Amino acid sequence: MLGKKIVLGAIATVLSFAASVAADSTIGSTPALVEFYAPWCGHCKTLAPIYEELGQAFSGKDEQVLIAKVDADAHRELGSRYGVKGFPTLKWFPKGVNGDPEDYSGGRDLDSLAAFITKKSGVKSSIVKVIPSVTILTDATFESEVVASGKNVLVEFYAPWCGHCKNLAPTYEKVAQDFINDKKTVTIANLDATVQTASAEKYGIKGFPTIKFFNADGTVEDYSGGRSEQDFIDFINKKAGTQRVAGGSLNTEAGRIAELDTLAEKFSKASSKDEKKAISDEAVALAASLTGTNSSAKYYSRFFEKALATPAYPTTEAARLAKIIKNKSVNRARLDEFSIRHNIISVFSSAPAAKDEL
Repeated sequence: MLGKKIVLGAIATVLSFAASVAADSTIGSTPALVEFYAPWCGHCKTLAPIYEELGQAFSGKDEQVLIAKVDADAHRELGSRYGVKGFPTLKWFPKGVNGDPEDYSGGRDLDSLAAFITKKSGVKSSIVKVIPSVTILTDATFESEVVASGKNVLVEFYAPWCGHCKNLAPTYEKVAQDFINDKKTVTIANLDATVQTASAEKYGIKGFPTIKFFNADGTVEDYSGGRSEQDFIDFINKKAGTQRVAGGSLNTEAGRIAELDTLAEKFSKASSKDEKKAISDEAVALAASLTGTNSSAKYYSRFFEKALATPAYPTTEAARLAKIIKNKSVNRARLDEFSIRHNIISVFSSAPAAKDEL
């Protein structure tokens, strides 16, 4: 039989060979998935964060099912008793740790493990299914979604067993989410190079993960930058002309038009209403000429006219928009619009009242 040592505050129940569980009928009879691991094992270290998530997914359901692990290197007799010959080894104890186990031979990803436990125990996990933002490529779709797409496409060539690929996955998903509003010009994609071998061979993939950037102009280059979310964002902004920051928001330059910013600054410094009106008329005319090519121009027209009529408008509108932007319930598309408007009105927000308005 297995012994037990429950570490308080841990998500998974950690089992040891130190004490018997025979006297504890609850633990002894509760179905359990047990990982037999060794601290020095690389594959065990790769599995560790996934197994921790699995424990969290079934947290609070200890009376129904246990997610457990045992250091079989420290307790070799225990590993030998259950036929453990490599690490990590996963076994399912359908009648609790006092019963005979079944080998687990399924996938080592979170979804596969959770599905197995639910199938065996009837206990549902707390995992919320998130639709990935990363575009999944195949040999059949590579040409249309990458090469001939006319977009800027970042492609990760990966292998399911690759530890570095698994470590990169959550960051890569964040990057895909950050550019979700730029899907007309930017795609964040990946391809399983162990299955979609034709594309991998065509681009000379020899190690994992390999990341390549397919420019909208048809050229291809290796990505050799950092692997942080901000590193990827900075690279894509430079290549695609986007203006994102980590988290998916727009930066403070988004939507700004240099010629109109210059006029807004002159408007802010103007000392008379007549001078402000002349600048406003010039700006509105310029904005009208740019509206067909730059959608932000219309906001400048509106702001010049309102700032001329109500001197306090830039300050109050900037504060209102800032409050909206902080509201996390605003959808991503609308958030971009509010951010652009805030960027533009901020140029006006320090405008003093004209002398003949005091």
